[in-house]
Amino acid sequence: MKYSKATNYALHTMLFLAAAAPNKPVGVQQLAERQAVSPTYLSKILTKLVKAGMIESASGANGGYRLRRNWEQISFLDIIHAIEGTASLFDCSLDHGPECLVQRVVLEAEAKMEAHLRGQTLAQLVSEQKIDH
Repeated sequence: MKYSKATNYALHTMLFLAAAAPNKPVGVQQLAERQAVSPTYLSKILTKLVKAGMIESASGANGGYRLRRNWEQISFLDIIHAIEGTASLFDCSLDHGPECLVQRVVLEAEAKMEAHLRGQTLAQLVSEQKIDH
């Protein structure tokens, strides 16, 4: 699993949409300005989230992006996989076969990290965010 700048922007965008306006479209320009990123770059990220079925786009004067139904169940891991894919970060390049002890340790660590990220949903963060403000 990888965590790039694109994933970071995706996670922040999804949290903003969930906290600010889960049912109201928000324009790409506004989303990009909030994170000081190019609207063109963010559009590419948003396209991946649309393809993953997490958000939908609405065209027109009041268009933009909004969360899809059941967004409360979207986990951090879902968002990371939508941007990065599901390939493992840890792949032993030496030819030890499946019994490689080093690879076993790092794959176990990755599985624990993925379990934690799978358990963290947008809805949980939104509820925490409202308590803080």
